[in-house]
Formats: sequence, structure tokens, C-alpha cells
Amino acid sequence: MASHIFRTSRIAADRLLSAHGSRVVAAGSPVLSAAATQQQQRRHLSIHEYLSMGLLRDAGVSVPKFNVASSADEALKIAQEISKLSGVPDVVVKAQVLAGGRGKGTWDSGLKGGVKLVFSAEEAKEIAGKMLNHKLFTKQTGKEGRICEKVMIAERLYSRREFYFAITMERSFGGPVLVGSSQGGVNIEEVAEENPNAIIKEPVDIINGITKEQALYVAKEMGFSDGSVEKAANHIITLYNDVFLKYDATMLEINPMSEDNTGEVYCMDAKIGFDDNAAYRQKDVFTFRDWAQEDPRDKTAAELDLNYIGLDGNIGCLVNGAGLAMATMDIIKLHGGSPANFLDVGGGATAQQVTEAFRLITSDEKVNSILVNIFGGIMRCDVIAQGIVAAAAELDMKIPIVVRLQGTRVDDAKAIIAASTMKILACDNLDEAAQMVVKLSTIVDLARAASVDVKFELPL
Repeated sequence: MASHIFRTSRIAADRLLSAHGSRVVAAGSPVLSAAATQQQQRRHLSIHEYLSMGLLRDAGVSVPKFNVASSADEALKIAQEISKLSGVPDVVVKAQVLAGGRGKGTWDSGLKGGVKLVFSAEEAKEIAGKMLNHKLFTKQTGKEGRICEKVMIAERLYSRREFYFAITMERSFGGPVLVGSSQGGVNIEEVAEENPNAIIKEPVDIINGITKEQALYVAKEMGFSDGSVEKAANHIITLYNDVFLKYDATMLEINPMSEDNTGEVYCMDAKIGFDDNAAYRQKDVFTFRDWAQEDPRDKTAAELDLNYIGLDGNIGCLVNGAGLAMATMDIIKLHGGSPANFLDVGGGATAQQVTEAFRLITSDEKVNSILVNIFGGIMRCDVIAQGIVAAAAELDMKIPIVVRLQGTRVDDAKAIIAASTMKILACDNLDEAAQMVVKLSTIVDLARAASVDVKFELPL
């Protein structure tokens, strides 16, 4: 399934370039802007395809018959049931892994592709056996791959035309926008790059809602035949009102939406992302989260109420405020370093949370130095300093820590750090702090490459 067209976040772009690109899809794209410095950045829930398809089916949207299996024998039984109902032996076996590009993925079992058309229930069993409890590798999973614990067995429908349809929140439109294209079932991002005119965008007034005229316009522009336009428009309205709005979705993507040889319109595939800020009123939906498909560090960060995104670098970052965190990552890159994470402790972190944040950062074996950059407004610098000293002692940290503190009770914070026995280097200037942490990181890298232990002593 194609990923979300609109990538407005710089963090999301960085993560797409990393080997851990899968976490972009599994976690969604956090929106980081000037406003994010006042408001906590949130993760976004992504759920398995069969769960998204279930929400569509419950809303009355036409989808293929399907069920989900956790074993090869269960896949055989489901395939037999679906074949009996559809009257044809063909079914589709789809790996339930939270990563895009499944169709072109490879398996550690030797199988090619995460979406397979099969021609009998017995073949469905065989294919399921090569998917279940095996790892799928795609461009978005990176070299780690993702384990497949469930497969979706779906009815095969014979499409006459395939289209792309999505609803997403987009800043440039100031709200939700309908996105459609006549080119469905393919990588929509490539379509947008090579032929942007093939993408239709229709903003929806968030107050007045979607109109029938808008839905008909999008359906016609997508290329549905005259006999199917009305059905497609009705589906678009239902998807907006009874799925996107009802469940506080941030993105709903159907690729493909199809018209079959009888003129019926079906949603053949579904991917839905949800706003974590709505978790309190979407309790049922949020029980669908599959932590096994996400980075364990993301789960830890969620439990600690920390905003964390793992990256591919080796310099750990602990910052308060999303904007400041992005600036810190930028200045590390400017001086030739590579950030290992985005970590915003927010404005109300306690010393214990700071300790846990350090534990989270150092759980990444690649991290060989840490830069702490705190501007004390709501956050008190002395609280951060207490957390830093406690973390360094409790975790017996051997890697260098560079700390830049400014703001509320900064003098108290400096006194706490100076009085500690830990090897913590303090800087008043962010540029100097970034240069120092990059140099120290380089030293540690060289020492590790030479299998030499290096210790850092502070000058008297």
C-alpha cells in the first residue's frame, strides 16, 4: 500500500531516509511546527489492514469477504469458506505486517512478496505457512524486517479499473482534504512525482463537512464509469463521515479502490492512522495497537510519556521542546555529527523521567555520546540537572555527556553538576556544545574501532 503523500514533518523526512523507515508507517508522521514548542508532540496509531477493513465493513462500505488466520490450518479453513461463498477457488493471502511495500517484499523463508494470489485453499495453506512466524523485509522495514503473526485471507475480486483514494489532514489546506487518482494499485508517491496532474485534491470544510457535489466531482475526476460514479461518491461520503471523522483518523488510504466488471465499487485495501490525542474517546480503536510491530523503545517512551523517535546516528539527544529538539539535531548535523534520536522530555519532566530518558537513549548500542540541551522556562534547570546526575550514577554511564542549560535556576543546576563526581561537561553556548559532543563522539568511534577503552577526565 502506498504511504501518505503529504510529508510535512522534517522528522518524518529524516526517518524515511533512515534504515528504520518502517517506523514512519507504524507510528505515522508527527507534525512538528512552531506550535509544537507549546504543545506536546504525539504519536499516531496505525493498525493492521484487517482491522481497518473491519471498520470499513462496519460502516457499510463494500469490501471483499475476508478473515484473518494465525496458523496455516486456519488459513486453509478460511480459504475454503470464502471460496464456497464466492463460488471460485481463488483467494488472496496478505501478510499482516505494519509496513508499506509488502507486495515487493522478501521473506526469510525464501518466499517473494507479501501479497499473493493463490488458486486453491491448499495453496493458501502453503503460502500462509511461509509467511506466519517469518520475517518480511521491505524498503520500509529496513534490514531488521518485521515478524508476521497473522495473515488475511480475502476474496479475489476481478477489477475492471483501479483507483487511489485517501483522506488526510493537510496544513496547506487548513483541514481535511480528499485525494484521488485514476492510477491505483501502484506506488502513489511515484505517480505524484512523475505526473502530479494525475492527483486530484479536494479540500473539505471542517465545519460544514463533505458535500455530495464534492464527492461526485472527485469520483468523476478519478475516472469511475458513469454507472459507478454515484456508488463511488456514496462510498467517499461514508468513508469521510463514518470512518475518518467518527474515529478521529488523521489519514485514511484506499489503494486500490476498484470498479469490478459488474460496475460495483469496492475498497480492496485500507490503511488508517489515528490521532493519539483522541485516545480517551476512541478506547476501542486504541486496543488495536500492536506493540509487537513497533520498536520496543517506542513502547517504553509511550509508557513514560516521552516523545521519542529512534534515528540512525550515534549522538543521543535529550531536549525539552520539539522546536528546540529539531534545532539541536540540525546543529549536530551542521558540525558533522549524526543524531541517534529525537527525544523531547516536555515542559513538566521530573528527575525520574530524565533518568528514564537516559536509560532509553542508552538502550541504543550505537549511542557513544549524549548532548543535553535544556532551555528552562516552565522546566527548571536544577530538576534536569538532578536527573542527569542521578542517571549518570545509576546507569554507570561511561560515555561522555555534554550539557547546555539556560533559563530558570540555571546557576543551581550548574552547582549540582559541579558538585557531582560524574564526568559531565557543561557548556553555556549551544554551538560550542554541539562541536564538543561531535568531537567526543568521533574520539569514541575511533577508540571502539581500535578496540581501545577511552576514559574522559574533566580538567581541574
